[in-house]
Amino acid sequence: MTAVLEVLALGAHDAAPAEAGGADRLELVGTFAPDGPLSPEPRTVAAVRDRTSVHLRPVLRLREGLSTDGGELVRLRGLIAAYLDAGADGLAFGFLNGLGEVDAEVIDALMDGFTCGWTFSRAFDAILNPDAAWHAVVGLPGVDGVRTAGSARDLDHGLDALVRQARSDPRVAALVVADGGLRPEHVPWLARAGVRAFHVADQVRPGGSRKAYVDEALVRSWRRLVDTEVHRAR
Repeated sequence: MTAVLEVLALGAHDAAPAEAGGADRLELVGTFAPDGPLSPEPRTVAAVRDRTSVHLRPVLRLREGLSTDGGELVRLRGLIAAYLDAGADGLAFGFLNGLGEVDAEVIDALMDGFTCGWTFSRAFDAILNPDAAWHAVVGLPGVDGVRTAGSARDLDHGLDALVRQARSDPRVAALVVADGGLRPEHVPWLARAGVRAFHVADQVRPGGSRKAYVDEALVRSWRRLVDTEVHRAR
């Protein structure tokens, strides 16, 4: 498996420089709540699709918190249909139940009838029992990635645990999308553990500011890094 570089996009303006820099995938967000990103408008998905052919995954999350309910589920399913009609290739979301576990029942209902791939969001890192979480997520329909730092905080705190988890189970390594303050020095350790997907956000914006657009040169530097380290790790 070759390295996958995923770039967080805030709008259509980020699409072309991300693609030119070598991004494999865009995760598209709308606004940011205090606890994470919320969904973009379907018209934003369409605008991004007009600018790039790169694999596109909008965030599916309408409100703060890590859970959902029956009423919101109907709205979320409508949003999935709208995103796919607008040109999205997949989705990014993650929901937990009242016990703080992967809500497989809700996710099954949400994805019923849809066949696109999707990434479990960093809601995954709020689960207290990582072993049980990985066991649950492996069986979810359509999931092909889990954005995780191995810690509810960031990769500086979760790197060792994430490396151990990836080394212990190839299925875990194949799903990890390393995220949460990813820094260049993390990449070799993750690559040697079998991780092949990496998510960057503020790292590819000048000054690390979300007011700045994604920068082609910064994306390219991450492209070279992950390709080099994954090649060395083979």
